[in-house]
Amino acid sequence: MLILLPPSEGKTAAAGGTAVDLSSLSFPELEIARKQVMEALAAVSGREDALTLLGVGASLADDVDRNRRLPAEPAAPAHRVYSGVLYEALGYPTLTPAQRRKADEWIVVVSALWGAVGFGDRIPAYRLSMSTALPDVGRLASFWKPLLGEALAERAGEGLVVDCRSSTYASAYAPPAAQTVAVDVFTERAGKRTVVSHFAKHHRGEFVRHLLARRGKAPDSPEALLGVAQERWNAELRGGTGRKPHSLGLILEG
Repeated sequence: MLILLPPSEGKTAAAGGTAVDLSSLSFPELEIARKQVMEALAAVSGREDALTLLGVGASLADDVDRNRRLPAEPAAPAHRVYSGVLYEALGYPTLTPAQRRKADEWIVVVSALWGAVGFGDRIPAYRLSMSTALPDVGRLASFWKPLLGEALAERAGEGLVVDCRSSTYASAYAPPAAQTVAVDVFTERAGKRTVVSHFAKHHRGEFVRHLLARRGKAPDSPEALLGVAQERWNAELRGGTGRKPHSLGLILEG
């Protein structure tokens, strides 16, 4: 099984330790592209208009400045660096050793800087969104799309792909639709259903934690994944098409 996560906007910088070793990251065929994006990001981050180009506010100036030093910045496992709402709900530190091994094996984070990384890959904290366009690289979703399609093909194989990414990061890699289930979150009140936006991250994190923590065989089909979801949530499955993945809806009471 492959679980696709987006990175978090919030990242926790490592307090110390060795710097990132690009050759040690998962999907080594992306190393040249990673260097290209890292160099372009460092150049942009040193400009006077860096905050505008990267689409961030003045409060994140220190994060942007760190972008200039990424090859020398201390690195930590991705599951520790990414520290936003989804990752808090997933709660990697409180998983058992066996559950952590599942997480390290199943989870891949699609990233604007790295393309894709494994959950245990050591990376520094950075500031960059997939919606950004960098000089000499272009819009990052377009830059990474052909590269990720090739790099992740073997990792996806013919198994189930559980897609918990936001639309921005989903645009950078489209796994095979027939074996992919996108996880959506809705609230329902008086028969009316509404898509959950920001808090969907939290519920997707809880869902991934449930996948990792539950006993029994890992789901190997969209229908089996629906059964897993129904262990804890009111859920429904909408079938996909030749080009559109299946959709698993977690339905919350409004």
